[in-house]
Amino acid sequence: MKKLFLILLFITNASLIKAQVELAEQNNTNNKNMFYQDLLNFPSSKKDLTRVDVYLQIPYKSIQFLKSDKQFTGSYTTTISIFNKKKNKLIEEKIWKENITTGNFHETISKDNFSLTARSFYLSPGKYTIRTSVEDIDSKRDYTKKVVFNVRNMKDSLSVSDILLISKYSQEKGKKKVIPNISRNVANIKNGLPFFFEVYSSNPRNVNIQYAIYDNHNKRIFYETERKNINKGENRIFHIVHDSSFSLGNYKLSIDLKNKNNVLLASVQKRFFSQWVGVPSTVRDLGKAIKEMVYIASPSAIDSMQEAKTKDEKLKLFLAFWKKIDPTPNTQNNPVFDEYFRRVAYANAHFTQYIKGWRTDRGMVFILLGPPNSVDRHPFDIDSKPYVVWEYYSLNRNFVFVDETGFGDYRLVTPLTGDLYRFRYNH
Repeated sequence: MKKLFLILLFITNASLIKAQVELAEQNNTNNKNMFYQDLLNFPSSKKDLTRVDVYLQIPYKSIQFLKSDKQFTGSYTTTISIFNKKKNKLIEEKIWKENITTGNFHETISKDNFSLTARSFYLSPGKYTIRTSVEDIDSKRDYTKKVVFNVRNMKDSLSVSDILLISKYSQEKGKKKVIPNISRNVANIKNGLPFFFEVYSSNPRNVNIQYAIYDNHNKRIFYETERKNINKGENRIFHIVHDSSFSLGNYKLSIDLKNKNNVLLASVQKRFFSQWVGVPSTVRDLGKAIKEMVYIASPSAIDSMQEAKTKDEKLKLFLAFWKKIDPTPNTQNNPVFDEYFRRVAYANAHFTQYIKGWRTDRGMVFILLGPPNSVDRHPFDIDSKPYVVWEYYSLNRNFVFVDETGFGDYRLVTPLTGDLYRFRYNH
């Protein structure tokens, strides 16, 4: 089945363009990484308004560079539009242009290089729809994200801002110089996890600040506390979680401010993740990812990973498996690795009902064979239950899925043989 999947990987990639609406969104699964953004609430001196800082990180891979003499130049335009929650009224909009120049071609294609830009807005507390668009000026490629953001009321007697993660920092003439970590990926941190936040107080006070980090199973993996004198007005706090190393997965940083009686005064949280280079962006939970490998890995290989004594050992076996079947071992990208989990992510997003999408019949066929060339839907036929037919021209096969319950639980009724039969009844 490994060989079958590798062959179908390259056959079915071309059919993405031809697939109907049900499958068209798969082409857009990587757009979310074309730029990163972070929105943060901060107290402001303006009456009844909160300052919202919007930070953007645009990887050089999203920018088209042109050579001019000995320089390589790229440019992009950013548009941030703030609407009310219903998106029927534009509150504020800012548009600006950024230019990037480098003398080294390799810097233009490096995954480690990016452009940072930011703007501030002053908004009344409430929920807003924020649309951010980044357009590469030369190629005209446009990337857009929409989020609903809660602007908090920062006028309490004690308020704490959102947390800004920091990628790098240095000390110059008594002042800290920081580069924010907008992607929130902490895989490459070496000297602890640094971050910044502000506390605004109406009067001087002494507080107990508790720092905690939780993994994606909500298990606390780090905790420390410190007493701190808070001055009246704005207090800028820079803190580092030392001796921290994060394996693959999602995490949450929690900061609680309490008084001497341990009463909670204010709290704020920040979600971040650890994503290694070469690992698909959709893979955040190692345990789940190993289970989802049922269609490409042998039962013994999966058992070896699941029975590993430590998380690091489990990750090592996981990466070694994908390295063995990498068709381009001399590059950072593994197309089989990427495509497999892109299909898993699509199956989970579109076929999940009572069980996760990757375990459904449609998920199984989609992951193994890729998107069909044709999708024929029959939701309202009088003489039959709702059903859908997937056709694969290159394989000369079609698969019929019937919604037996009427709740979207489509079951495969096409007779199966060989590996497809084994997979259906053993996952």
